[in-house]
Amino acid sequence: MKKLSLIMMLALSALMFQACNNAAKTDSKESADSSNAVKDTTTTGATGIAVDAGDAKFATDAANGGLTEVAAGKIAQQKAINQKVKDFAAMMVKDHSKANDELMAIAKTKNITLPAAPSEDKQKELTDLSGKSTSDFDKAYVDAMVDGHKKTIALFEDASKNCKDAELKAFATNTLPTIKGHLAEIEAIKKGMK
Repeated sequence: MKKLSLIMMLALSALMFQACNNAAKTDSKESADSSNAVKDTTTTGATGIAVDAGDAKFATDAANGGLTEVAAGKIAQQKAINQKVKDFAAMMVKDHSKANDELMAIAKTKNITLPAAPSEDKQKELTDLSGKSTSDFDKAYVDAMVDGHKKTIALFEDASKNCKDAELKAFATNTLPTIKGHLAEIEAIKKGMK
């Protein structure tokens, strides 16, 4: 009986380990980054990536952030109590969906693979956010938006200076004022909530 229990525990452990390994491989952002890394960066043909590896990394990072903003905005539209937070969330869905569409169009012409969903880390953040009680949700969402937009501004400022691809550089430069506007607006909302 002890032997059977031990065998069952080992089998269960192996299955859990395998499930963890498979989960790690399904991370949409990691998958996109890996796909871009193996593409031939020396060609601009149909099979190769048409941009520098750093530019492709910016595109996947920007897409991951944009997908996360849209998902968080949809959660906030449902859960937020404060009307200004709900309005901000609606703006996030609209503006980041538009930016995601623009980036997707550029990526398609450059043969860059973008993530189809937020990364595992971002999914965990979204799960944590959606699990907040109604009374704690607004503060958690606002804090996440302030932090996220500061990081996104840094990403886009770097890309607007350092991207080698003209279209991606223009995308970063043209999108930056909108992101800065989002940060100013969410900081004002945060200040008003105190």
